[in-house]
Amino acid sequence: MYVCSKYDETLNCYCQRYSNNSKPQFTDQEILTIYLFVGSEQRYTRIKEIHSFAKEYLLDWFPGLVAYQTFVYRLNRMVGAVQELLRHLIVSNKPDDCDEDTLIVDSMPIMTCCGRNRQGKVAREIADKGYCSTKNQYYHGLRLHLVGYRRKGHLPFPFQIVLSSASENDLTVFKRECVPAIAGKTIFADMIYRDNPYWGQEREYKHNELLTPVKAVKGATEQEKQRNKAADDLFSAAVSSVREPVEAFYSRLIDKTNIQRTQKCRSTAGLLIHTLGKLAIAFISLIFNY
Repeated sequence: MYVCSKYDETLNCYCQRYSNNSKPQFTDQEILTIYLFVGSEQRYTRIKEIHSFAKEYLLDWFPGLVAYQTFVYRLNRMVGAVQELLRHLIVSNKPDDCDEDTLIVDSMPIMTCCGRNRQGKVAREIADKGYCSTKNQYYHGLRLHLVGYRRKGHLPFPFQIVLSSASENDLTVFKRECVPAIAGKTIFADMIYRDNPYWGQEREYKHNELLTPVKAVKGATEQEKQRNKAADDLFSAAVSSVREPVEAFYSRLIDKTNIQRTQKCRSTAGLLIHTLGKLAIAFISLIFNY
């Protein structure tokens, strides 16, 4: 019922058909419902598993279920609809305890293949080679960037979610895609987001304040380092404690949806459906909160 309602409101505009087969027996609403329901309730993460479960157990509900190859083909054509559905899920279900003035920023790799010498062949229009410093690993794929509202005692809730190629610097993506929509916020981030001249201008003109762990000053003497060590350690620990829930957010997202398991994706549309679809699956339970 939820999928059909949203499809009639807006989603149909993102996957509209103009051919003679504009009203297939097995509808787009049914495809989305199967994908979201089985992915969320049964925790199946591969489309083959989702289709097999529907064929085995849900034929009474979906008697017109198409073959697996057709199911994948039609699902891959609904990237825009899934993106719009994800936007609606996030915008319409924002918790009341979000701290409007405090944002937490971080990114996570979406890997299609790993290895320094591996040459990725999937989705080259949007994916390329990058390096994950956390895992000390080269990979081919995307990066998922989260700008989240702080929720004290809870996981952050998304303010913005951005996908970029793996090679793009986190700060570059943040400046281009996220900062234009941010004003009057306190932002907690990793050291890679530091850029003192840039954030000086943001503080002056848009009242944005960036807080990151303290970075050692290049060329500082040992005496200077020791003099400031206690204060720097306390400040860095305080910033890290605020940022810590974003790591738990990514951990739960991976555990719930296997979003980083993209080795089976074979096209740009398939990779986007995998990434956006897994995010939608992670947030679909929010509609039942009320």
